[in-house]
Amino acid sequence: MNRQKRHTPEEIIRLLREHEGSGLSQEKFCQQKQISVQTLHRWRKKYGQMDETDAKRLKALEKENAELKKMYADAMLGNKILKEALEKSCKRGSAS
Repeated sequence: MNRQKRHTPEEIIRLLREHEGSGLSQEKFCQQKQISVQTLHRWRKKYGQMDETDAKRLKALEKENAELKKMYADAMLGNKILKEALEKSCKRGSAS
């Protein structure tokens, strides 16, 4: 199987800057770096105006966002469990 390499945002930004300064055509540059032209366009769209510190900050924010989403999901699950327990408790109390 052909395994794709994952580039870090910092590597992507370095590659974009390298392409800007190389004077090579997109096709030649992509061929040398073994990436597709479509990948280069996608990277430019996402990371084109960033520098490496911006990319590190983006990565940290994405990690924080994922943690917050997990915390929210856990809180909603806990809330649902408490609500169900309260409903069962109320039904038992009114049945007596």
